[in-house]
Amino acid sequence: MMKLSRTPAGTVVERGGQRSLLTHHDWDELFRQHDLNAYLDRQLTTAGPAPEGKDDVPLAPVSGQEIWAAGVTYYRSRDARMAESERAGGGSFYDRVYTAERPEIFYKGSARTVVAPGGTVRIRTDSAWNVPEPELTLAIDCAGRIFGYTIGNDISSRDIEGENPLYLPQAKIYDGSAALGPALLVSDSPLNPSTEIRLEIVRSGTTAFRGATTLAELKRTPAELAAYLYRHNRFPAGCFLMTGTGVVPPDDFTLHTDDHIAITIELIGTLSNTVGAA
Repeated sequence: MMKLSRTPAGTVVERGGQRSLLTHHDWDELFRQHDLNAYLDRQLTTAGPAPEGKDDVPLAPVSGQEIWAAGVTYYRSRDARMAESERAGGGSFYDRVYTAERPEIFYKGSARTVVAPGGTVRIRTDSAWNVPEPELTLAIDCAGRIFGYTIGNDISSRDIEGENPLYLPQAKIYDGSAALGPALLVSDSPLNPSTEIRLEIVRSGTTAFRGATTLAELKRTPAELAAYLYRHNRFPAGCFLMTGTGVVPPDDFTLHTDDHIAITIELIGTLSNTVGAA
C-alpha cells in the first residue's frame, strides 16, 4: 500500500515510511495506467524530496475526474431517506431501491465544486436541514478498475430532497457541496469489511454529533457499484465514486455555519472541513 497526496508542489508519494515528490507528473495519468505500481516505480526514480510548509498542504485529490455518488447503500440511510420523503409520497422509492438489483447512482460534481481538506464546505441558504454524509470513496481508472480509496463528504439538503425526490440534484449538487481527501490510498485489494468510518461534528468547541459505522454494513460491494457506473459511460480521466453513508445524524440535527466536520477512515486519514453558507 502507498498513499498519494496532491499538493501545490505536485504529487507526494508516501511508501514505506518515505515521502517523495513526483517532479514530472500529471495527476490524471494515475487514472490512465494499466499498471499503476509500475508507473509509480518509474516516476520515483526521478522523484525529489517531499515539500514542507505551505507547499505540503493537501489539495483535493481531483483534477479531470468526475465525482459520482451512490445512495441508499446502508440500511440506516434507507430509513433516513424514507422518513424525510414520507409526506411527499416518495418513501417507498428508497425502500425499493435498497432491495433492487440496480443501485441509485447520481452525478455529484467536479473539481470546480469539490472542497479540499481544511477548506469550507457549503450549506444552502434556501434549506433548513443540512447534513454531512461521510463516505468511503473509490478511485476508479479509465478502464473501470478500482485502484484506490479516499474519504468523501457528500453535503446534502435533506428537506429539499425530502420535499420531492426530483429535487435531488438541487439538494446534492452546488458549489462546495462535496469534499475529498486528504490522500488517495492505493491498494490492489478491497478494504477489510471491519474498516471503520467515523464522523465527529464540533460546534463552539463541543461535540454536537458523533457516529460511526463499518464497511461490513455496506449492502453492495464497491466493485458492483463501480460496474454499474461504468455501464454505457466513459471516463477518459477516470472518476471518483462515493459509496453511500451509514452515519446519519438524528432528524433534529442540522449543520450550522462554523461547525467543524471530521471524517476518519482507517489507513486513509482524516478529512476535516469547516461549514460556511453557500
